[in-house]
Parts: sequence; C-alpha cells; structure tokens
Amino acid sequence: MADYKFTAVIEKDEDGWFARVPELDGCYTQGDSYEEVVANLKDAIRLHLEDRLEAGEPIPKMESLSLTTLEVAV
Repeated sequence: MADYKFTAVIEKDEDGWFARVPELDGCYTQGDSYEEVVANLKDAIRLHLEDRLEAGEPIPKMESLSLTTLEVAV
C-alpha cells in the first residue's frame, strides 16, 4: 500500500462545502460541514486511485499550483 499526497481545494458557499483535487480530473465531492467534506474527499480520492491502479493508469503528480484572487470588471 502506498501513500499519496494531493492538493485539495475546499470552498464554502450558501449551499455547503465543495471540494476537489486539481490533479485528479473528476475527483470532487461536497458536504454539509468542513469535516464532512474532508472525509468525503478522502473517500473520493481513495476510490479514484483504486480505479486508476486497476486500469493500469498512472497516478498524476502536481507540477505546479498557483492560487490567486482576480478582480474582473463587468
């Protein structure tokens, strides 16, 4: 069994919490609390990795991540 580390983007809005992993396309989840969304994301990552490994697909590694705030006038 191998250990993997991924970047998690976790956001809150009026409907609850949403989380995703940029390195794993399609790996995302939601929850009613921060703790719930983190637990759900760990499950989603595990399932995503299991599927990739069973299919013989590589596990991607993050090369670069930049977070910033952009102001856009409309």
